[in-house]
Amino acid sequence: MALNPRDERETAIDHAADRLSFLVLAYGVLAIAAWRSFNGEATWDLLGLVIAAGGVGLVYRLRKGTVTRTWTIVAGLSVVAAVIIAAILAAGMVSR
Repeated sequence: MALNPRDERETAIDHAADRLSFLVLAYGVLAIAAWRSFNGEATWDLLGLVIAAGGVGLVYRLRKGTVTRTWTIVAGLSVVAAVIIAAILAAGMVSR
């Protein structure tokens, strides 16, 4: 049984649908993690899922060679900002 060939429009729609699904899932998990943190519960499992999902996308893009210089700079600055914010928050928690 052969599959029907797909045109660019169908592929673009599938990609857009997958992107929207990921956004709903990622922000939903982040919202649940925020809710848990306000109630004093652990959130590392949910935040780990969000980070792992982003890592999978990064590895896929790197393997396919679609990572541009601008994209690398923005991602690098995001990581640096996250590390600085985490260090500030950790220092605040230790001093209490």
